[in-house]
Amino acid sequence: MERALMGDKDGQLQGTGAQETPPADTPDAAWDAGDHAGPGVEIASLRFLRRLVTGLTAVMIAGMVILIALFVTRFPSNDTALPDAITLPDGTTATAFTVGSGWYAVVTGDDRILIYDRNTGDLRQTVRIKTETD
Repeated sequence: MERALMGDKDGQLQGTGAQETPPADTPDAAWDAGDHAGPGVEIASLRFLRRLVTGLTAVMIAGMVILIALFVTRFPSNDTALPDAITLPDGTTATAFTVGSGWYAVVTGDDRILIYDRNTGDLRQTVRIKTETD
């Protein structure tokens, strides 16, 4: 319901009296009747909401700190020592490289896997890959 308001000589707003007052069960009527907290007094539901938001913020910050700590401590460092140089047989080009325990392998463009000893760099084994045309 709308109420008409007029200012008096002191600048206070007052109802004109032409409108009927809302029933007591409406929020405006309860506010006008003085059932509200004054300045500086916190309503219980707002206090709960403030504490809830503060708690959720603290939980989010703690979660981010835990995630960052897990990323730093759980990801292994790169301890794999790569060979300085690999000597491939004449006419071959490398298309892939992989490392195992004690060996490393090079896949060549002519469908072979060359397995080298990690310590000495000597060729241990050559594996021919069968293709659909073979």
